[in-house]
Amino acid sequence: MYASTDYQGAATRDQTAALFAQTMALVALTAAVFAAGAYAGRNLSEGAALISWIGAFVVLMIMNFAARKSPGLSTALLVVFGILMGVASAPTLYWYGSTDPQILWQAGGATALFIAVFGAIGYTTRRDLAPLIRIAFFALIALLIFGIVLIFVHIPHASLIYAIIGLVIFAALTMGDFQRLRRSKNMNSAPLIAASIFLDVLNVFFFFLRIFSGGRD
Repeated sequence: MYASTDYQGAATRDQTAALFAQTMALVALTAAVFAAGAYAGRNLSEGAALISWIGAFVVLMIMNFAARKSPGLSTALLVVFGILMGVASAPTLYWYGSTDPQILWQAGGATALFIAVFGAIGYTTRRDLAPLIRIAFFALIALLIFGIVLIFVHIPHASLIYAIIGLVIFAALTMGDFQRLRRSKNMNSAPLIAASIFLDVLNVFFFFLRIFSGGRD
């Protein structure tokens, strides 16, 4: 009986480790194709970037259905998603790179540390983070509305405030995604979890860009 229980526990740990490795490999792959897309789209217009944003959103929606039927298709869609996000982000990254390239390195380093810390907390904690994730989700909606308001209303230091609030929200979302990664028993969920973690990374990166640029965007 005890041997059987130990075997099941070891099998579960092996499966969790395999899912973690596969998911993080997919995150790295998505980041790589994102960089390629950003480089390819560095001279594209704002209109092309907007179309890429819409295309990336559509691809992400399709992934939610594809993941249940074909992991291979879901992974291919993840690659397309990463490329489109890179193209969509190209004008912003090009602007920062031409203005002050050091900001990109600072934001990248801060993002890596941020994700490592809150990812580790989410992955190792035994506390159920679902209630916190629900609060963060509604807070994210409120932040998006706040961002729309800022288009029409000038508030001193609004960009900095927006970024700091965004980091707080994505600290919770990052912990939630890594807890979901640890608790998931379905290997086919790797592409979707990877997409979610990649979006955490990307949003945190852009929030740090706002902070290190002093809100000049």
